[in-house]
Amino acid sequence: MTPSRAAHGRGAPSETTPWLDDSAGRVTRPYTASGGRTRPAVALDLLSLVTATGVRPRTALGAEHILALRLCAGAVAVTVAEVAGQLRLPAVVVKVLLSDLMESGAVTAQAPRFPGGATSAAADDQTLLRAVLDGLRRRL
Repeated sequence: MTPSRAAHGRGAPSETTPWLDDSAGRVTRPYTASGGRTRPAVALDLLSLVTATGVRPRTALGAEHILALRLCAGAVAVTVAEVAGQLRLPAVVVKVLLSDLMESGAVTAQAPRFPGGATSAAADDQTLLRAVLDGLRRRL
């Protein structure tokens, strides 16, 4: 593992500026990826399917935005939860990132549908669990 200094660690390591190795994880707080925002401009469910449109974003993107966009660019739509897991960021932060990408025209999102036409917000717990189980069975 290659040691590196903390974000503000200049000079020799000490109790206030410890060395971090590659497995130490993120040096910055997750909310910095969303500019401190905690509410997305567009309502997204964890099971919303997100797909890249191929349209070039109209605004400048941060590093996390670019990573999220790459995850959505595959042949198969991904859920908000999958993007959060791959980026290792809290779901609320990823919702803000994806909301930004939606506003820029780079991605689209489709609300999940369950048997009977219910959306995830209206689906009962049993229906939701069955849909998740069916999805897992198809993927595995």
